Amino acid sequence: MQTIGLIGGMSWESTQTYYRLINEQVRQQLGGLHSAKLVLYSVDFAEIETLQHQGNWPATADILCAAARSLEAAGADFILICTNTMHKVAAEVAQAVSIPLLHLADATANTLLDDGVKRVGLLGTRFTMEQAFYLERLEARGIEVLVPDEAQRDLVHSVIYDELCQGIIKPESKSAYLDIVAALADRGAEGVILGCTEIGLLIQGADTDVKLYDTTVIHAEQAVRQALDKA
Repeated sequence: MQTIGLIGGMSWESTQTYYRLINEQVRQQLGGLHSAKLVLYSVDFAEIETLQHQGNWPATADILCAAARSLEAAGADFILICTNTMHKVAAEVAQAVSIPLLHLADATANTLLDDGVKRVGLLGTRFTMEQAFYLERLEARGIEVLVPDEAQRDLVHSVIYDELCQGIIKPESKSAYLDIVAALADRGAEGVILGCTEIGLLIQGADTDVKLYDTTVIHAEQAVRQALDKA
């Protein structure tokens, strides 16, 4: 079994989901008392969030690159960035170490293509929904991406930072998100990516007839596959 390196804390609410899912899947596949070999570097999200909204992405890259080097030094065989938005600096993080980075958008694209999905809706932070770093990664694989309208993007973004990242779950926010999911399906989306690792705390597949692709689950599953396949 290879050792998984996690860059977490963005937010810790979703990082604990990564930890649980990875260990559950290792136990399911290997049985008995097996659990995952992993190392975690958890950043202070307040620092990251401030830099994000200042547009100071080079400074966020410096923080994550330092975390990646620490994980490599601690014995990680490959690395996950446990957040969609910070894949904006994934290239810099990958270049900072000599071990592989399992890119979340690539993992998601693999799952979509396995399911035959070629047009998909995307929910996430405003950065993820609007900037090229994530959309183009999916589009390069032949997947058309639909995003909510501007007012809906504002709502999705604010709920992530003001509620979900702080462990706050509101029924009215859940209802609003499900309305946005339905609107994307009406526009032709064959499924909807939960493109922020906190969104799965708010809505799940049982809440809607629209197929949801939770990136936290997808990333964790492919991390375990990589860790075990290369044992």
